[in-house]
Amino acid sequence: MPATSRHVSPAGPIPGLLLLRVRGVPVLLAPSWWLISLLIVVLYTPLVRRLLPEIGLGASAVLAAAFVLLLGVSVLLHELGHCFVALSLGLPVRRIRLQFLGGVAELVRPPNKASQEGMIAVAGPMVSLTLAAVFAGFLPIVEPRGVLWLLVAQVAVANAVVGAFNLLPGLPLDGGRMLRAVVWGISGRRGTGTTAAAVGGMVVAVLLAWWALAGLFTTSDDRWLRLCACVVMIWFIGLGIGAELALGARRPWPARLRLDQLTRPVLQLPSESPVADALAASAGRGVVLVRADGVAVGLLDRRTAEDLAAISPASPAEYAAEPITAENVVLDSEPGQEIAERVLSTSAGQFLVVGHDGRPSGVLRREDLRAALGTE
Repeated sequence: MPATSRHVSPAGPIPGLLLLRVRGVPVLLAPSWWLISLLIVVLYTPLVRRLLPEIGLGASAVLAAAFVLLLGVSVLLHELGHCFVALSLGLPVRRIRLQFLGGVAELVRPPNKASQEGMIAVAGPMVSLTLAAVFAGFLPIVEPRGVLWLLVAQVAVANAVVGAFNLLPGLPLDGGRMLRAVVWGISGRRGTGTTAAAVGGMVVAVLLAWWALAGLFTTSDDRWLRLCACVVMIWFIGLGIGAELALGARRPWPARLRLDQLTRPVLQLPSESPVADALAASAGRGVVLVRADGVAVGLLDRRTAEDLAAISPASPAEYAAEPITAENVVLDSEPGQEIAERVLSTSAGQFLVVGHDGRPSGVLRREDLRAALGTE
């Protein structure tokens, strides 16, 4: 049951149902969660009937659905463990997604220290193992072999499995990130750690495939549930390894390249300025749109502004603004490689560069950085 932290999320919007926000971090329920959950209920209901033959089919399905919901809450708590540690280290979290059999806490940018990587990675499994111990502690005080006992036992076992499985030393599991942190700390190279953890992930995937196929030759009632879970986990591991290797393969920041060589001058305009005028003034510059009270509305998105100006040139420029958030603000004191990873892995098209005095010093566009790094 994969539940992990992803250090840089893919660009573009991710569909999902917004459940809540925790410390400003949105928690999304991906469409795949519903499909996999329904499949688990279908496959798990016969097992419940075998363990509790005195209850009917409907009650067994309800109990299986209750297990899925409790498992979802457990995975959310696992991801919040990653999230809270990342936030405490000053690393912003874009969102938490519950999907497949697990979840992902997506960081805006990767940690720049091996110790941070290890602390964030270990937090999730520790939450799961703690939950397993808590639920196991309730078993002696509930009626043995009853409905409640079975539900509590299942959640305890599921959390133990989630915690133990995520400690396996292979990407994109938390154990893989811990392995990367160790190798990174010893070698001084994050890429070396990524390679070692990717190999570990491949080994884990092979072992899962063997376990799933071996189960088909048994008469166990859970063999199809095991096969389904293993297929999803192998898929999850494959996608995660590919994403991590692709991130590591990005071209490094050239030693002689300075950030100020890529940034465009900043021009501040009132947010109510006609979009056609703002567009004309934006040639070669980044435009920050500011309200009358001095609060910045956002950066003028040139493409949106062109579309708006074509149909309504007198419309306020703020209608074509790209909001300024923590994701698209860059400090000119940040290392170039960290800036490159942030810019190339977020959905924003332009970034406000802020100097040591807290004032805007320029605007960096993704297209300019890609051209400089030769990634286009």
